[in-house]
Amino acid sequence: MHLLGPSLLLLECLAVSGSPSWTFDHPNILYAWEGACLWIPCKYTISGNTVPNMDNLTVYHNFVYNNGTKDFNGIILYRKTKTEESLPQKRVKFLGDNRSNCTLLIHPVQAQDNGQLGLRMTSGTAKWMEPIALNISETAPAPHIQLPPEIQEFQEVTVTCLLNFSCPGDEIKLKWSLGELLSPELDSVTSTSLTLQAVYTQSKLTFQAEWHHHGKNLTCQLWNDTAPGLLSQGTVRLDVKHLPQLKIEVSPNRTNVIKGNSVTMTCQITSSNPEYLSMSWVKDGIPWKEQETLQREQKMVTLTLSEVTKEMSGKYHCEARNALGIVQSPDVILLVHYVPEPSKVRISPSPAKEGDTVTLTCLSPASPPPTNYTWYHNNMEVPRSTDVTFRIQRVLLRHAGNYFCEAQNSLGRGTVAQEAQLDVQYSPKEVTTVIQNPSPIREGDTVTLSCNYTSSNPSVTRYEWSPPGSWNDPATGVLMIQKVAWNAEPFRCAACNQWCSWAPAVNLHIQYAPKGVKILPITPHSEIRSGHQVLLRCDFSSSCPSDVRFFWKKNGILLQEGRELSFDSISPEDAGNYNCLVNNSIGQSTSEAWMLQVLYKPRRLRVSISPKDSVMEGQTAVLTCEGDANPPISQYTWFDWNNQDLYHYDQMLRLDPVNVQHSGAYWCQGTNRLGVGQSPPSTLTIYYSPETISKRVALGVGLCLAVLLLAFWGIKFQRNWKRIQSQQEAQENSSGQSFFVRNKKVRRHPLSEGPHSLGCYNPVVEDAVNYAVLNFPVGETDRPRTGDAGTSEAQRPSLSRDNTVTYSVVKKHQVGDYENVTPEAPEAPEDEGIHYSELVHLGLGERPLVQDTVEYVTLKH
Repeated sequence: MHLLGPSLLLLECLAVSGSPSWTFDHPNILYAWEGACLWIPCKYTISGNTVPNMDNLTVYHNFVYNNGTKDFNGIILYRKTKTEESLPQKRVKFLGDNRSNCTLLIHPVQAQDNGQLGLRMTSGTAKWMEPIALNISETAPAPHIQLPPEIQEFQEVTVTCLLNFSCPGDEIKLKWSLGELLSPELDSVTSTSLTLQAVYTQSKLTFQAEWHHHGKNLTCQLWNDTAPGLLSQGTVRLDVKHLPQLKIEVSPNRTNVIKGNSVTMTCQITSSNPEYLSMSWVKDGIPWKEQETLQREQKMVTLTLSEVTKEMSGKYHCEARNALGIVQSPDVILLVHYVPEPSKVRISPSPAKEGDTVTLTCLSPASPPPTNYTWYHNNMEVPRSTDVTFRIQRVLLRHAGNYFCEAQNSLGRGTVAQEAQLDVQYSPKEVTTVIQNPSPIREGDTVTLSCNYTSSNPSVTRYEWSPPGSWNDPATGVLMIQKVAWNAEPFRCAACNQWCSWAPAVNLHIQYAPKGVKILPITPHSEIRSGHQVLLRCDFSSSCPSDVRFFWKKNGILLQEGRELSFDSISPEDAGNYNCLVNNSIGQSTSEAWMLQVLYKPRRLRVSISPKDSVMEGQTAVLTCEGDANPPISQYTWFDWNNQDLYHYDQMLRLDPVNVQHSGAYWCQGTNRLGVGQSPPSTLTIYYSPETISKRVALGVGLCLAVLLLAFWGIKFQRNWKRIQSQQEAQENSSGQSFFVRNKKVRRHPLSEGPHSLGCYNPVVEDAVNYAVLNFPVGETDRPRTGDAGTSEAQRPSLSRDNTVTYSVVKKHQVGDYENVTPEAPEAPEDEGIHYSELVHLGLGERPLVQDTVEYVTLKH
């Protein structure tokens, strides 16, 4: 401990002064022996120094700190500076560097090296002493064996042999031995460690523990290939937990004993860990406590059978128990020999059915088993039968009777205990089915059958019938069939005890009316078309009696007699439901209705009009194309009175609404896959409605009124013309002037256009502008007039316009007065007319020669 004082002091000084810190990592203690090499793994770290490198290294052995010199004293094993390397003892090698590795190798190591190494390092002004403990012995230390806490039998065990030594220069080996087993026969794995934490060599041995390993020594030996002899070894004693191990002895040593002799069986425990708790003998799974003796100190139990009997034969074993469980010894089979016992006979099967195989077995226990048997039938020895079994391959009634046997082995012949009786049974014999009815039997009759037989063993207990059905009490042997079917199968019966015997089948020969009547189309084989030749045949499946007659019906009406029905040229009228009738002396049968379908193209087409042939305009007319076809019509085509295709392909042609232009004849075509049919024309008449008639009458009346009005105005215009012409002389000096004439008229409202009105209305009379221009030629009688100033009119310049008269009638349509009417005039009524006239140049003077014309214009707005 005094060596560590300076180090601790130095550490304290460094910590206070803030000097660089040193950190070392290496094993705590290293082991070796005289002559071996010593590997010292080492690592260091310098922190807090400006240059983290080692400058000097000195390796001391058993160093001491000198307080006077403030330095360390001791045996120097190695020294290294920046410039040189000193090896006072050449067996020390520095394998590190000046930065982090400080590993050393000492070879060979000496016993006086035991103690402590000191690694004195400097780095600049920083210094450090690191101690390393060495345990060096004169001889190699013994390896240490590590065992599991507990080892049990049949368990896989892994043990470790550890040696705290490893050096790359020494070739050492660890070898195992377990009893007589050496290392090559054992499964082991060796590994080494040269780390900073530990230096060691170890070997792991894995084996399966057996009970006989208990108490044996397990040894781990250290060898070196370069040095002769064993270096050291470590040994442990194995403690293997196991069940008791048993040893069995039988006296006499033979297990075959004659009845009455004695036998001794001994069971001894040779090994048990932990100690056994109990042990005993067991026979055939049952503990045998009566005749055994337990000797606990000798770990032995003895079973003594003083006078054996045949019941003592069996399997014996010894059982022992400890804390781990129970173990049993191998079986000891004890055979007690004796002469055959009184015999019995076992018959299989019993009772036996006639014709079966019967086996008779002689039951006579013996040890050793009998080697010879003698068989007897009704006290008569059966020749050539010496086996334990006597087999009858096909038993007959003559084999019935009493049987017994005698058995013999090497010890003698046995006796007979009792006889066995062979009972040969059989099914009922000569079974027959008898019909009780008088012949013949008709369909629907009641039939009675009986089942008879001659003999049976055992007695008949029931009857069976085939085919099965709901018969009346068939167990009595009499079968009554109510309303027998025409196709009843042949019947047979069976009389049964344990087995059934069937009688031959009996045919009832039932008479019945024809069955399976049907119609067969012979020709054609495909579809039937109008005009084809058709042949039908009446067929049936069976009839009893077979003498039959055939008849035909169509739609329930009798047609003819005969098996075949023919049509030379079939027509659509021949289509219908046909039945074929077949009768015999028992009755008559009718086939199912056979539908005869005749295919033909459309025919008898006609156009029907709904609701009727004459329809008022504005209503709906539906034209339907009706016809007869098979197969049905697939397409319809419509035509009008001009044979123009209407491009309508439905059966019904709907006109909605109709007008007078729809009037005319219509016809249609029908098409199926066999052809086309055409209907005759049907006429559709469309007449005017009362509204149309009223409108047309009103229009006619309006036109008439317009003509009359024009005629009236023409006459009036002619009169005015003459009047104006006669007044020209009186107006020679007058100038042209314009004037307005208001003419009040009464407005005529149009008549009501109700649904039944026949009046007329002329819209021309309403809302019009009537315009007329009258041109007057110059007359010879025109002379100039003298005005008030005494000037002649002829001296005035003529007007720059034609000598004309303009006349117009303007009628307004529910608006205010025209703008050329003075405001002072009272408001004209709604139907007031305005007449405008302008007379120009009606005085004396020349007039241009123009044609006498009247222009009339009507403007409607």
